[in-house]
Amino acid sequence: MQNDTISDMLTRIRNANILHKKTVLIPWTRINEEIIQVFTREGFITSAQKQEESNNILVTLKYHNKTQKSCITNLQRISKPGLRLYSKAKDMPKILGGMGVLVVSTSKGILTDNEAKQNQLGGELLCSVW
Repeated sequence: MQNDTISDMLTRIRNANILHKKTVLIPWTRINEEIIQVFTREGFITSAQKQEESNNILVTLKYHNKTQKSCITNLQRISKPGLRLYSKAKDMPKILGGMGVLVVSTSKGILTDNEAKQNQLGGELLCSVW
């Protein structure tokens, strides 16, 4: 039984990046699927497919063509089960001076920090990626 599925997902992606794996299996939850969709929209991963028979998500990681370095430099969990962190839209922190992406859980779903600011929505700061 996994208590923090988001941390588990981020750790699996981080470990696969260190080992230069092309794909990684992540247990399916609705929130994991939505965070993976944000990563895909932002260009950090190539694709994600839900596997119905095993109830997992097969994530294809993205690497730069020439250097074969991962597009994901760092993944960090911000809000944890023991310490939830929330932010208003106008007080949203910048990740790496605006170069990174902050994933936020809002009333309109899982959004990036820029999307949340445009829609004037605050929410729980889930994780950051750059």
